[in-house]
Amino acid sequence: MSPLDVQGISAADDGAVRIGAACPVADIAGNPVIQSDFPMLAAACAGRGTASAREASTIGGSLAQRPQCSYYRRNVSCLKNGGSTCPAHDGDSTHTAILDGGPCWMVHPSDPAVALVALDAVIEISGDAGVRTVMASDFFVLPVDRLDRETVLEDAELITAVLLPRAARGGLQSYTRHAQDGPGLFDFVSLAAARRVDGDVRLVLGGVSPRPYRVYTSVEEEAMSGGLDAEAIVGLAERALLDAEPLSMNGDKVELAAALLRDAITMIASG
Repeated sequence: MSPLDVQGISAADDGAVRIGAACPVADIAGNPVIQSDFPMLAAACAGRGTASAREASTIGGSLAQRPQCSYYRRNVSCLKNGGSTCPAHDGDSTHTAILDGGPCWMVHPSDPAVALVALDAVIEISGDAGVRTVMASDFFVLPVDRLDRETVLEDAELITAVLLPRAARGGLQSYTRHAQDGPGLFDFVSLAAARRVDGDVRLVLGGVSPRPYRVYTSVEEEAMSGGLDAEAIVGLAERALLDAEPLSMNGDKVELAAALLRDAITMIASG
């Protein structure tokens, strides 16, 4: 495999775009094709950490990151490192899930992953058994299903590329976030929103779940229909978060997520 295959960004004959897994996040953020045709991915990559972190980080590494949890990262005994309980559940951390939580309330920390799910990206994986592909939306594993890993990657497997489909090019795209103050800190809540050229809508939240969280398709479909008044938009945002179960210290995430959803639905419905 050539360095271009691993690190480069190239267009396929069918209009799809291939990003090598070793491509720096900073290169993706600054690539003219990504900026013009997949602007939500460019924005997600541009907002990730400090400039030096973006230069050092790769798209493959961003997808395969370990959990965002202050207890786990301080090596406090927890379910992810061999303990018997989740100290974050009753702890003082705000970096915990409000959706898909339990028995571990970790949050996946990747900004680009949220955009990739909204773009219906495909992850190319190589291992001893050969090459396989999986949708970005199916790449992440919830703690309720298994605790020993966060993705479908098996031993001796690695990400070799990310494939962006032609159908996701263009349209109306945005990536927004409510973040903590200070450089390089983990984003509190983010949202990738798109109305594709074919009319389909994608709304994917970050910072609220152990995976990028795509809202109900019924909410996306109603946003796509247009003609929504303010009351209907508020109702859609609330319905998107019906399953939210905040812990004692992260309840603000529900309203932050709702605010991002209201703005995005307004943009989509009127755009």
